[in-house]
Amino acid sequence: MDMQKQSQWRPQTQQPEGCLVVAIRIPVRISVFLVVLPVRLLWDACTAAARFLRQYVLAPVARFLWRSVLAPTGHATGWILYRLLVLPLIWLYRHLLTPLGHALLWLHARVLTPIGRALLWLLTPVATGVAWLLDQLATALAWIARVLLVLPALALWRWILTPAGRVLGIALREIGDALGHAWRAAGYVARAAGRVLATLFRWIFQEPARWVYRTVLTPVGHVVRDLVLRPAAQAARAVGRAVGQARADLRRALFGEPVPPAAVHRREPVARDTRTLDG
Repeated sequence: MDMQKQSQWRPQTQQPEGCLVVAIRIPVRISVFLVVLPVRLLWDACTAAARFLRQYVLAPVARFLWRSVLAPTGHATGWILYRLLVLPLIWLYRHLLTPLGHALLWLHARVLTPIGRALLWLLTPVATGVAWLLDQLATALAWIARVLLVLPALALWRWILTPAGRVLGIALREIGDALGHAWRAAGYVARAAGRVLATLFRWIFQEPARWVYRTVLTPVGHVVRDLVLRPAAQAARAVGRAVGQARADLRRALFGEPVPPAAVHRREPVARDTRTLDG
């Protein structure tokens, strides 16, 4: 019987939703996709920029601030708060609040409790009458509230708010599904656009630059190195050697041959005075 009731109940709830879905889903998804696509592209660009900033700017700055500023400031602030607040509060709790609490407990147990029991014993009949009157008044107020508030609210909920909420829920669910599909589709489009831009960049800039480097600049560099730079270096070295030789000849012609350095006496022992391991 339960399964039959469920099978009878499901078509009644799904049939109006199917009609609303057919009328809402396709235009909502198209419009939401057109709105979400630039947002997703901007989101991906901002995510890449934020990842770069976090990795290369914010993380080093945060580590520097934590090690050099925040950690020492936190330790100093904690020490100051402990000295100025925690220790006085501990002293206040031990020497003032604890004795005061014990005194209040003694006052409650020894004075207030007996007085309250005596007053309760004297006021029981009056309290019973007041409680009866309050019960009747509450019953009357509950009936009035039910007639004036509860029944109209139930009618409003059952006949107006529930159908409107069902239609609104279907619309919101379709909008949410459309947002999800549009976000995923925009992600695919963004990735495809990124691949296209990367391919165009490689074809327009990277590959021609690589071809020019390999085909033109490298052979030209080799030719310049072999025909210009290397002979120029050899000629410069030959000129340097010739200039050095000419300078030495000029110095020799003007000042004569340089005097050889005098032998330095190192005070080494003569061969006959040397000692060996044998003697």
